[in-house]
Amino acid sequence: MSAQPVYGDPEDPQEILRGLPARERPEFLRQYRAAVDSARDDLSSYTALKRLLHRWSLTVIAVNQPGYYEAIQEAKEGAGEFTPLDEAIADELARRR
Repeated sequence: MSAQPVYGDPEDPQEILRGLPARERPEFLRQYRAAVDSARDDLSSYTALKRLLHRWSLTVIAVNQPGYYEAIQEAKEGAGEFTPLDEAIADELARRR
């Protein structure tokens, strides 16, 4: 039997918190607590809580990519490499044909 890494549920709040850089944790906790409170008061809000955890699990992946914060800053400054939106849409539509 080979040793394989064991990963928890990426949408588990503890896994999300563990995977986030310190600068992201306060916002995650704020949103998570608000979603939990809402779901506790209204069970129909449970779906929103699940969506929130899914979004933050994707955020964990994104923020841990090398250069993520630098790319965000460049985008804010209008610097760095980018593809104009109309070109990106045309490329995607051509790819789907």
